Amino acid sequence: MKKSLPTNTLEGCLERITYFNTENHYTIAKLKTSKTHNMVTIVGTMAAVNPGQTLKIKGTWETHPRYGQQFKIISYEVVLPATIHGIRKYLESGIIKGIGPSMANRIVSCFGAKTFEIIEKHPEKLLEVKAIGQAKAALICNAWQDHHVARSLMQFLQSMGVQTTYCAKILKKYGPDAVNIIRKDPFRLTTDIPGIGFYFADTVAQKLGIEKNQPRRVRACIIHVMEQVANQGDVFAYQDQLVDRCKNLFRINPGVILNEMHALCAARELVIENAPGDPDNKIVYLKEIHQAETGIANRLKALLSVPVTPTGIDAERIAKEVQKKLAITLSLEQLTALEKILIHRAVIITGGPGTGKTTLIRSINAVFSALGKHVLLAAPTGRAARRLSEVTRSKAKTIHKLLGFNFKEGLFEKNPDNPLDADAMIIDEVSMVDTFLMYHLIKALPMTSVLILVGDIFQLPSVGPGNVLSDMIKSKLIPVFYLKKIFRQAQESPIVVNAHRVRRGESPVLKPLGDSNGVSEFYFLEQHNQNKVVSTIVELCTRTIPERFDFDPMHEVQVLTPMHKGVIGTTNLNQVLQKVLNPNPVMIEAMGSAFKIGDKIMHLKNNYQKEVFNGDIGIISSVDRKEKQLSVDYYGRIVTYNFTEMDEISLAYAISVHKSQGSEYPAVLLPIMTQHFVLLQRNLLYTAMTRGKNLVILVGTQKALNIALRNNKPTERLSGLAFRLMDN
Repeated sequence: MKKSLPTNTLEGCLERITYFNTENHYTIAKLKTSKTHNMVTIVGTMAAVNPGQTLKIKGTWETHPRYGQQFKIISYEVVLPATIHGIRKYLESGIIKGIGPSMANRIVSCFGAKTFEIIEKHPEKLLEVKAIGQAKAALICNAWQDHHVARSLMQFLQSMGVQTTYCAKILKKYGPDAVNIIRKDPFRLTTDIPGIGFYFADTVAQKLGIEKNQPRRVRACIIHVMEQVANQGDVFAYQDQLVDRCKNLFRINPGVILNEMHALCAARELVIENAPGDPDNKIVYLKEIHQAETGIANRLKALLSVPVTPTGIDAERIAKEVQKKLAITLSLEQLTALEKILIHRAVIITGGPGTGKTTLIRSINAVFSALGKHVLLAAPTGRAARRLSEVTRSKAKTIHKLLGFNFKEGLFEKNPDNPLDADAMIIDEVSMVDTFLMYHLIKALPMTSVLILVGDIFQLPSVGPGNVLSDMIKSKLIPVFYLKKIFRQAQESPIVVNAHRVRRGESPVLKPLGDSNGVSEFYFLEQHNQNKVVSTIVELCTRTIPERFDFDPMHEVQVLTPMHKGVIGTTNLNQVLQKVLNPNPVMIEAMGSAFKIGDKIMHLKNNYQKEVFNGDIGIISSVDRKEKQLSVDYYGRIVTYNFTEMDEISLAYAISVHKSQGSEYPAVLLPIMTQHFVLLQRNLLYTAMTRGKNLVILVGTQKALNIALRNNKPTERLSGLAFRLMDN
């Protein structure tokens, strides 16, 4: 158990603010202590503070690896001056808009020690001061309120025992009446403020004395648990299990839970149905997910009911067109699949590495183009779309961009009333597409278009809820073309051979790195100690791989790991690798992260304004401290970030396996240890291995490898899509 640090209290004058984030109020500042007059670095969340103010701060001393001793803020209060001299100095500082030195002197001369009380509680008395009229008094009053409302909210949140990082978002939503709104109904926070979860609101509610079985609390609890279900990948929950979970986690009466569950159904927030094939068992959906799942099924059935106009092209002409446009000779399996694809309204193409999925995509695109058909190409992520564009030499987009998603409003421009302009649409890496995204994609597709879905069902499922590709295949409603033949060139690749072995649950053929029989593509290094795994990865990145395999560790080697925390998680590996691969001593800190020029970084969420997408990897090319900006080189294109936007990027020397989906790297390093027990899954191991194009090295234990091979359960998600597609 981690030992908590002792709490201390500091009081002093705020000398200067080094860094302030307007989004979350994260602050780095210098405080001159009252007792010793020492200058102390303070870090944490603070709102509406200005240099010159006296602060009383509760916090803990911590040692930063680069910047030394710092005082981490737990809570704080502004100590307003009590003397007439202090009050005058406070107002003269310009803290309150509309009050300068001469005005401050007149106000204090008039009200003395009661000045702050007059401004806050009796602002109409300001009219007694010379040169203050109605407009000026209102300006001073509003400025005082604006200045103190953020601090009041923050102190209220601190008194409730919750994090203050959401203070800015709450203020933006609720304004100066924020505290009263929260007191009246703290559970509004869960729906009104993105990111604030049930536990935050419930902590406030308990502090305010709200009963555990109070209906508003119970409804918020049910929605919270259903959102957890969706975050775990399930589309629905069994009603009895949902009741038990709410009862056990939050000590709520089961009868009350059922009553409020039905109230949420009446309010169209939940849907309760009979379980597929089991009318005695009830299942519960969030309304939006139910709408998406039923929408996919209904729209697909409607699409498949539309007859396909014969193309009049046979296998011989197909082969000639592909040979002419791509200089490729298709295998009999590929040619047969392509000929049949042209007579169906929707098809699925699936297969493992080396089975020719990419060749088939290129060929389909070429044939449709030869027929004068307008083809749209898309993939779930920016990386996958870029790769699809490279292999087809045609423009490919992310699905979000194709559908014209507006992140600000959360709406898609393309829909049944404004459909996509396409005769055919090819979607790659469909295993990554969740229920919501597939629903919006299917909705925007014209009924006269052909839908071609391509993916490997053995890879990790989508991050969002559902198992869409797998369910579509399971339903047998859509024709599926399984590519099984591994092509000759791929047959010679140990990566491809071992990936297929892992797919079947068989142990890969392991070769030690010290093997003298030439250079291979796949190796296993046995290490039983986590710290040894880290030092081995460092050695591989800095010496072995560059010297023996001639790969650039910065641009061509990617470390993948199943988790973020721990010795072999992304956080620690990134810090270690940053130190050895980027010796640049100049480091900048913002948003709690530290970066250098030359760092390898990853963008974490789609940003269509910057045209940079979730999972894109680049190199920091410059830092401008004066302008508080840094620039990142993404594939030869420079993108600039303000320091307040640095929560959109992270170090990428090591990334999670989930973040690597849709990408391909010349060399992949994968630590695999029993400490990753919860995440040791066959499809995770398979996904990581298939990211490597020329070299894959596993570092860890045979025991961990065997656990992953045996664990094939995580692919089973609760979803009703297959049943809905089968239901006629």
